[in-house]
Amino acid sequence: MEHAHAHDHAHHHELPASGRALTSVALSATLHCLTGCAIGEVLGMVIGTALGFSDLGTIALAVALAFLFGYALTSLPLLRAGLAFGVVAPIAFASDTASIALMELVDNGIMLLIPGAMESGVDDVLFWGALAFALVIAGTVAFPLNRWLIARGKGHAVVHETGIHGGLSPRTVGIAAAVAFVFGSTVLIAELAGGGEEGGGHSAEVRGGPGA
Repeated sequence: MEHAHAHDHAHHHELPASGRALTSVALSATLHCLTGCAIGEVLGMVIGTALGFSDLGTIALAVALAFLFGYALTSLPLLRAGLAFGVVAPIAFASDTASIALMELVDNGIMLLIPGAMESGVDDVLFWGALAFALVIAGTVAFPLNRWLIARGKGHAVVHETGIHGGLSPRTVGIAAAVAFVFGSTVLIAELAGGGEEGGGHSAEVRGGPGA
């Protein structure tokens, strides 16, 4: 009964093919994916850094958790609505895989490129600033991909057609992303200015300690 209800509901959720309506749906889908990526990425980076994993080990853990939480955020509302796991799993994979993969590629690439970001600890503001900045940029890069996919009935269009949604509201995630971007940008600008004036003393101290 629930399964049939979900399919009946889908007929009332036609996807826009262009214009502001398509942009709105794509933005909502991107923020949804960003939520799962952020949860998994933060947990992975924190755990990997705290346990002294290598850069590649930390990134591998963060990527795995990002996919796990991304798929979970899409799947749980569908499962609660009564859809079988065998129906939900393909929807989640089709909806989120491309978006999460691109976000993770960009996010972790930025973390590797920012000097000292991967070496800094969870008690260092540089770690959190770099991670916040990287996640927002990753979401921004993924937005055009989501829009392109949805316009062709792919990506998040698959879950949108069920009419079943869950998770935090796009407005809440959007506000959090804006705050994260301001915070991350401020930290990186301050780090860059401090490194230029002091010859990178802070980063060297974090990585090697006073005796390095």
